Amino acid sequence: MSDWIDQFPGLSRLNAELRRTLTERSRIAAVPAGTVIFGPGKAPENLLLLLAGVVRVQQVSETGREIVLYRVYAHESCVLTTACLLAYEDYSAEGIAETDVSAVAIPRDVFEDMIARSSAFRSFVFTAFAKRITDLFTVIEHIAFQRIDIRLAQKLLELQGERGEIQLTHQQLATELGTAREVVSRQIQEFQRRGWVAAARGSVTVSDRPALQAFAEA
Repeated sequence: MSDWIDQFPGLSRLNAELRRTLTERSRIAAVPAGTVIFGPGKAPENLLLLLAGVVRVQQVSETGREIVLYRVYAHESCVLTTACLLAYEDYSAEGIAETDVSAVAIPRDVFEDMIARSSAFRSFVFTAFAKRITDLFTVIEHIAFQRIDIRLAQKLLELQGERGEIQLTHQQLATELGTAREVVSRQIQEFQRRGWVAAARGSVTVSDRPALQAFAEA
């Protein structure tokens, strides 16, 4: 079980005693795709370090509109969980397993003990925290100041598979961008009119990547 520590460069610098503390007092958890791992109003019990899989963290407004804040990938931790553990706050967003997930669960008391005792552990936690906060400011900047058509073009290019396919509905794309489904549908129709994409039920295929790329970078 101790092998998981070496998957996180910041933790590999821990001395033998602290490594033993982590491995003896933590556990490896597995959750299937679609599981709601945490949600608004719930207090975090563990710091989760992903070994495999993807967790989507999203916010739901009072009007029911959703926006994807970020994703947690293998060998990363969740900044929202870290913030709630440090501030003794409940979650204000939800985390959903997009795929089957394997993660190390470090209990709150172990987390607090390691924060107090180990400069290497503190550095690991706060370096990851700072990077994710920077990413979140980028998300806010895009929502506040960037045109939705450009953001949609960038998202389609980001999500496309090898054949240019994006297996998402217009509503799911709207959630990714923090906008309304109708807005996404209008933009998809315009992209399709220009010959950049082909839309089908539950999917969009990029048919002219150079043109869409040029528009996204304009």
